[in-house]
Amino acid sequence: MRLLVTGGAGYVGSACATLLLERGHQVTVLDDLSTGNRDAVPDGADFVEGDAGTDSARVLAAMAADGRGPADGVLHFAAMSLVGESVQDPAQYWRRNVVTTLALLDAMRAAGVPRLVFSSTAATYGEPQQVPIAEDAPTAPTNPYGATKLAIDHAITSYATAYGLAAVSLRYFNVAGAYGSAGENRAVETHLIPLVLQTALGHRESISVFGRDWPTEDGTAVRDYIHVLDLAEAHALALDQASPGGHAVYNLGSGSGFSVQQVIDACGRVTGRGIPVVDAPRRAGDPAVLIASSRKAIDELGWRPSRTGLDEIVADAWRYLQDLGPRARSAPER
Repeated sequence: MRLLVTGGAGYVGSACATLLLERGHQVTVLDDLSTGNRDAVPDGADFVEGDAGTDSARVLAAMAADGRGPADGVLHFAAMSLVGESVQDPAQYWRRNVVTTLALLDAMRAAGVPRLVFSSTAATYGEPQQVPIAEDAPTAPTNPYGATKLAIDHAITSYATAYGLAAVSLRYFNVAGAYGSAGENRAVETHLIPLVLQTALGHRESISVFGRDWPTEDGTAVRDYIHVLDLAEAHALALDQASPGGHAVYNLGSGSGFSVQQVIDACGRVTGRGIPVVDAPRRAGDPAVLIASSRKAIDELGWRPSRTGLDEIVADAWRYLQDLGPRARSAPER
């Protein structure tokens, strides 16, 4: 297939672009490089620098590369994704996430592109009433980031129903690890594993543990971690399963969880370095446990995560950061 990957210079988008190329697809990456890295775009992909929401001429051209008719599909990763920032500046998130996606959907209609795989998030569920979290769980986002992603899911459903779009939304839990040139290397980092590894590298003085009194085995919060390559494989499967006029939603996680302390311990084992820790109060809105039910994706997509060991996930992320050397970015967590 000929595919357009928006946000393909970012962490997850570049991993998916790499896997799609390896499977024989023709890939064009569209990214404005506001947060992505140009060197993360895999060799073999065409690259177009532009904004999926405002550069309509470039978007349409990317969807009809070389005048061969419309692309077979779009994988849409371009978005702002920092929860704290979304609370501080919600207007930016509604514009950059929702308005951009509506413009992309209209461009797809104009170009005749038939299928979409959308990068959604577990933040659409908010604080869960029960775990593991299934797709029929109530959606009650607790921050503008999650709210914008849920609004986009609703819009996609409308477009699929009215215009025959074949669409799939994939709601991720905690993505981690690395694949090829795709790894977490952002100027503003909020994810636990890269933050702990930055501490091991000496780029940060310590890692904060927000609460040790959670109702969990060791008192620290538990999260579901999914390897980025397992995630990329789900996108490839979703492309094949998308059905005209339908919008399917799937949760993606390992189905099990690791605590903050277990992650810190794993990083210490993998790196062989001490990890200075500072205890801090709980953060408002943080649930004790977030674990996905991926049963629907397993049953309907034929997807099964295979890289579920915490040490394996951490080791891949550690190799990636070491290979970056002085190019590794670091900044205080938010």
